[in-house]
Amino acid sequence: MQLKVNMNPGSLKFLLIFLFFIFFSPTFILHSEPLEGVLAEIQILDKITARVKTLEIKVNNSNFFETLNIEIYACYKNPPEKTPEDFVLLRIYDNLTEEGDQLIYQGWMISSSPAVTPLEHPIYDLWLIECKIDIDS
Repeated sequence: MQLKVNMNPGSLKFLLIFLFFIFFSPTFILHSEPLEGVLAEIQILDKITARVKTLEIKVNNSNFFETLNIEIYACYKNPPEKTPEDFVLLRIYDNLTEEGDQLIYQGWMISSSPAVTPLEHPIYDLWLIECKIDIDS
């Protein structure tokens, strides 16, 4: 007994190519957006005393450390399926001079690459540890 197939080889190839493009199309690949955090955990090194201090600052708030005023504007964390990475948008003022607060840093800091966008200050080093999604964690 011979089994009849009503599909010719050309249409089978077309069907396989069509299915390949459907399942591996860039529009079907899941893209995840960074998660917005509510709290930035930052470490500061005082180069003179060699003390390290950890600060937790809520987004859209500021905190003082010695002569520095650190303002956090945004905090993001990559989702779990991506490479672990945290980003924070901050502005830092120094009140070391008699003129008052002087803007010494403004921009994004990345947790895994603190040397890419460092704070250049003669007394302090500052880097991002983590962007927390929950205040309790």
